Amino acid sequence: MRLGINEVKDIKTKIQTCLHRVIIPLFIPNEEGYYKQAYEIFLITIKSILITTNNVKISVIANGCGKQVIKKLFDLFDQGVINELIIEADPIGKLNSLLKVLRTVEEDFVTVSDADVLFLNDWEKEVMNVFSEFPKAGAVCPTPVFRKHNNYTQNIWIDYLFSRKMCFTPVKNPAAMTRFANSIGWPWLDEKYKDVYLTLENNNGFKAMVGSSHFVSTYRKQVFQMLPTSNTLFQLGGNSEGKYLDEIVVKSGRYRLSTIDNYAYHMGNKLENWHLERFNLLEKENVERDFIKSEKIKTHKMGYFFKRKLYSIIFSSTLLKHLIYKFKGLSTSQIKDF
Repeated sequence: MRLGINEVKDIKTKIQTCLHRVIIPLFIPNEEGYYKQAYEIFLITIKSILITTNNVKISVIANGCGKQVIKKLFDLFDQGVINELIIEADPIGKLNSLLKVLRTVEEDFVTVSDADVLFLNDWEKEVMNVFSEFPKAGAVCPTPVFRKHNNYTQNIWIDYLFSRKMCFTPVKNPAAMTRFANSIGWPWLDEKYKDVYLTLENNNGFKAMVGSSHFVSTYRKQVFQMLPTSNTLFQLGGNSEGKYLDEIVVKSGRYRLSTIDNYAYHMGNKLENWHLERFNLLEKENVERDFIKSEKIKTHKMGYFFKRKLYSIIFSSTLLKHLIYKFKGLSTSQIKDF
């Protein structure tokens, strides 16, 4: 039995909008062993976002987290630190967690971040500069990572195959690249991985690195129109990130790029002294940032398939690939390492 009329019936929603949302999938089943410091590291991620941005909303999707962790997340939500909190009792996986938000996101720009990222001052500004300077950018990572020039970048290669605007240039911050390698378990990073990276230059002389990593990247909302309708079968890895975060950018006719300098660190699962030292250097962001509106790009399935096929033909030939790398600025000794 129903008595009376629901007071919100036929009332339009009034949502306080912003142009940028950060989405963090979180899996901390307990706080022991591998996950002993995971929540503490996650808090650094959240706090660094709040310090280095001025007007973003944060979504956290708790995916199979333990009860104590969920209680702490509710406290953050009650404090207004988290704008959106989704609780999944079962571990449905990183990508399926993200899809809960990505399919209905309203903000023009969406940053998808792991729960162990230390954001630095100016990361948002520099990422938005890349979007502004390269209207075809669809995903931008604030951390240039080694050997990303051939990962879902076939459209950039075909568009700039004969252009000197795309070439290998010296890495601006090799020490930060070593930090990233350390964070994924590498004890060191050989010089061959941090001497040069492939960069793209526009007519204003502005440069971005070709390719991006998906431990943290900012996306234009439009690329999510290319999301598959079904969920992934993998909790992590498999084809999930490639299919759901990388391929959609290329299919939408846009580029995957990174800033040429380092504006975020991947921390891993072990808290180190330098994490806290670097965090303590952060200064509160108080600037209202201007965001470039997304430009519409017509997507053509034939164009996507043509570029992908042409790229595979060219780069399946070792001779052609080496000739292209040489034209793009690699020396004979460097080519051997690529």
